[in-house]
Amino acid sequence: MKSFSRVAFLVGLYLCSLLIVAAPAEAQIPAAAVSMNCSPGEVRVEVKPGSSYSGYTTCTVTNPTTYIEKVNIQVTSDGLAVAHAGDVYVGAGQDVDFQVVVRADPYMAMQSRQLSVTGTVTEINSVPPVNVASSQTNVMVNIMQFSLVQVEAVEPFVQLMPKTDKPFEFKVYNLGNQIDFMRIGITDDSREKLEEDGFTVNLPAVKSQIENNPAGQKVRVLVRTPKDWGWTDHYYTMNFYAESEFSCKNGGCERESQMITIYVRGVYLPGFEVVPTLSMVALAAAMAGRSLIRTEEEEGVPVLREAAPGL
Repeated sequence: MKSFSRVAFLVGLYLCSLLIVAAPAEAQIPAAAVSMNCSPGEVRVEVKPGSSYSGYTTCTVTNPTTYIEKVNIQVTSDGLAVAHAGDVYVGAGQDVDFQVVVRADPYMAMQSRQLSVTGTVTEINSVPPVNVASSQTNVMVNIMQFSLVQVEAVEPFVQLMPKTDKPFEFKVYNLGNQIDFMRIGITDDSREKLEEDGFTVNLPAVKSQIENNPAGQKVRVLVRTPKDWGWTDHYYTMNFYAESEFSCKNGGCERESQMITIYVRGVYLPGFEVVPTLSMVALAAAMAGRSLIRTEEEEGVPVLREAAPGL
């Protein structure tokens, strides 16, 4: 009996020692952990013609544990196309960088979208973690504004008489991706030439807010041809322009122009031009002279004629 009690005591003591040793060993195995941040926190994407239509941010995954971790990357892009790493392995106490590339549609409207980048530990030391460990960071994607202007003349060629009022119409198109103010006018050299020759040019507005739609907006320029005019025709040009105010504030003015031709006729007799009219007058005078000579001969009035030279 005593020997049995002694054996049982020794067995119990052995089992307790195993439990004492095993408990610290399990306590040394840490839970999975991960942290992540992305820089820059704001991605600017240009969508103007000729640009790359893309931007990126660099994200850093940090493993604070003493084990190798496998981290799965998920990105929510709010409708934008993205490219990024699927899984990254991060050593104990180390960092790993990866890029998230975002691509927008060409000519996309100016706006802001949000990217959510999440890293989740799927393995720790090659086995599934006993806990859920993840980290998320948000990045703003700003689709940048751009300007693109187009100008169209409704009547590129006009024939006018002197002292005539004429409203010229132009269509200004804002082909950018946001509402823009357009500075409109007549180029200085064109306007000076017209006014020197007696034209009056009146532009009702010098700036107009134009929506970015394919319909365009009509702009009028009021012109009066000179009051006093000569016998000859003249051709003039008027150069109309529209300029994006946004582009001028951001590094370079986006300007488009459209030239029209104004043909001002000279002063003619009704129904006749100058040269044919003078010819008809001379012909009428010659015929009247011949008629007078014949009348005098018939009435017996002697008519003196000049002899031809040598007769």
